[in-house]
Amino acid sequence: MKKVFWAAGTKRRLKDFPLIARKKAGEQLYRVQEGEEPEDWKTIRTVGPGAMEIRIHHPHEHRVVYVATFPEGIYVLHAFEKKSPKTPRKDIAIARTNYGEMQKSRAQR
Repeated sequence: MKKVFWAAGTKRRLKDFPLIARKKAGEQLYRVQEGEEPEDWKTIRTVGPGAMEIRIHHPHEHRVVYVATFPEGIYVLHAFEKKSPKTPRKDIAIARTNYGEMQKSRAQR
């Protein structure tokens, strides 16, 4: 099972999801840890190579952005509630910044 690495503040944001969305996010991240795909996902190329988002639709829209292409584990880059059809630029910017930080930390290992 792959280890999960959390970007700064991301785990706290996920804990702020409503209970049903939090449980669904946990189940889907577990699937990724086991080498499976989440039930509902899409690539999110604007964040960086290999970035994916878990899509949660209940009780309303939530997203968890992650990268699972590295052998040491899964990097959870951002978690947020989506309130409009298009992903807000600020959420893309947060995930992209965390992607860059993840790359820096990997290079230092």
